Amino acid sequence: MTRRRLILLLLVVALIVAAVVTRGFGLVAKKADGPLTLHGNVDIREVDLAFRVPGRIARIAVEEGQKVSAGQELAAIDTASLDARIGEASAQVEQARAQLLKLRNGNRPQDVGQARARVAAAAAAAKAAEEQYRRRAPLVAPGAISRAAWDQSVADRSRARAQLAEAQQALSLVRTGSRPEDIAAAGAQLHAAEAARTSAATDLRDTRLTAPLDAVVETRAQEPGAIVQAGQTVLTLAINRPLRVRAYVSEPDLARIGPNMPVEVVADGNPRTYRGTIGWISPKAEFTPRSVETENLRTDLVYRLRIIVTDPDDALRQGQPVTVRIPSARPRKG
Repeated sequence: MTRRRLILLLLVVALIVAAVVTRGFGLVAKKADGPLTLHGNVDIREVDLAFRVPGRIARIAVEEGQKVSAGQELAAIDTASLDARIGEASAQVEQARAQLLKLRNGNRPQDVGQARARVAAAAAAAKAAEEQYRRRAPLVAPGAISRAAWDQSVADRSRARAQLAEAQQALSLVRTGSRPEDIAAAGAQLHAAEAARTSAATDLRDTRLTAPLDAVVETRAQEPGAIVQAGQTVLTLAINRPLRVRAYVSEPDLARIGPNMPVEVVADGNPRTYRGTIGWISPKAEFTPRSVETENLRTDLVYRLRIIVTDPDDALRQGQPVTVRIPSARPRKG
């Protein structure tokens, strides 16, 4: 091979390499990058269930791994003490209601008649004391009666007058009826008694632990017979529907995806390919979490996205690492 041919061959090779590196010296349009592959984990979604009131657990109706439906009773505590509270509160409500009714209805005719009779008796006693006083008054100066007898007459008259005035005021009160303030106080007492009964009834309802939604029993932390405090975890439920995957996309690939874009989800050892859609993309960047294996460095900034799996089954477990493929990802710009 001559020297000239060798130089020409080297120039051709150099031009080919340059064309590949520069994509035809910028004259050839950039092709699509193809499907985008992301990495993530199945979201862990749990709820700890506890009684709002303390007590002794009477029964637990579910086991770990059992599927439960929304509203299903899962556990209950003994209600003997609360039943007694409700009975006492109901009695106090009836007592307060009777007192309020009594004040609103006023006094009975018999009460008015009794007050009148007391006034008449007091008036007769006052009249007798007044007559005795008048008879003895002229006998004091000549000494016909003792000073002690006269003082007794004066005291009897004063006492009789006071008793008459008291009886008259009592009759006036009976005729007037209850004061508005007393009626208002009795009404407030009734409301307080009803509130106490409602509180006891609420506590009674809270002795039953029900499933807030469809889920799977993950942990049974207590057993029947145990004494638990309010808020102490009894059961932990795993929420597996809708099934969500948390994945991360690097900043250069962020423009390639968007909400509602279809995706494919696969897990190690699982031959099935699951379908899903991108539901949400975080508006802020974060460092790649340690729980996610990516092809880039862990220190890269990434954006979190939520993927809704539309055809899940029990083979996908919470926390399981998965690979997400986005076949329709947009081509990278630049």
